[in-house]
Amino acid sequence: MRKIPALIALVGLATVGLVGCSAGATEACPRPAATDRSTTDLITVTGSTDAAPSVSVYTPFHADATAFADLATGSGTPISTDDQLVVLDISLYDGTTGQPLVKTAYDGSDSSVFSLARWSETFPSFTEALHCATPGTRTVVALPPDGIAAQTASSVGLAEGDSAIAVVDVRKTYLPKADGADQYNDALGMPTVVRAPDGRPGIIVPDAAAPSDLVVQTLKKGDGDVVTGDQPVRVAMTGVTWDNPRRTTFTDTWGSEPVSVDLSTESDAFRSAIEGKTVGSQVLVVIPPDQLGDTPPAGVTAGETVVYVVDILGVDATAAK
Repeated sequence: MRKIPALIALVGLATVGLVGCSAGATEACPRPAATDRSTTDLITVTGSTDAAPSVSVYTPFHADATAFADLATGSGTPISTDDQLVVLDISLYDGTTGQPLVKTAYDGSDSSVFSLARWSETFPSFTEALHCATPGTRTVVALPPDGIAAQTASSVGLAEGDSAIAVVDVRKTYLPKADGADQYNDALGMPTVVRAPDGRPGIIVPDAAAPSDLVVQTLKKGDGDVVTGDQPVRVAMTGVTWDNPRRTTFTDTWGSEPVSVDLSTESDAFRSAIEGKTVGSQVLVVIPPDQLGDTPPAGVTAGETVVYVVDILGVDATAAK
């Protein structure tokens, strides 16, 4: 059996044969239905979007540039940034022979969560082909020779210079940042949060005594699913200590992938701060040292008060990866 590159193996691609978002969000991320019909019209895709497709193509098929055509249009949160998390099903075909090469499991699981950037390391064409696609979209992508990483192309049996065809089903997308409505809070004596255009928060801790009780403030209120704690929650978060906020940023997921948090493993204080909140919310959490649990977070000294800013980006399947 051919060796499959790491990302393909992670999402369960197997060799085959020879081998809630508002309409406004979609409108703000316009997507053409197709980019080069003269190329994609050579490909016929049939079958339900719930299962692996059947593909026929005029062979030998060659693409000089990435081209795509949407076969089904979805709705919800569009893919608008490279570091946005997505769940995809993919079937890959040899352009020269038309034969199937690899495919994902098509098992209805949403547990294989990766950023578009990670997918694009394997399939560089996906950066263009999936921009502004929404959950429920099925698109056929003509992959030029440089649209697939060389290692991936070799591992699935493509020769140098070969093109390929991918049928991509967008199963799920996560928010790139909290997108809820701004909320009023009594900020007297509390940290101030500023945001970069990409959503990254900056935390300004006042020159004042830290509160002795848990403080939870919803800075942005989303309109997505409610976090119940029964499933892991996907968050982007920054954490600083109250006394040394400039010196001690003990956690910061911005600039990397958001993390999946099983609230049952967190302190009672953190769990109570996030449970009941909605996807799309941004939450400020101040936890005094006596409520941090048995062991303070890594990078935090015993006795320190911590400040979190948490963007709630989605709810994971139970078996999140």
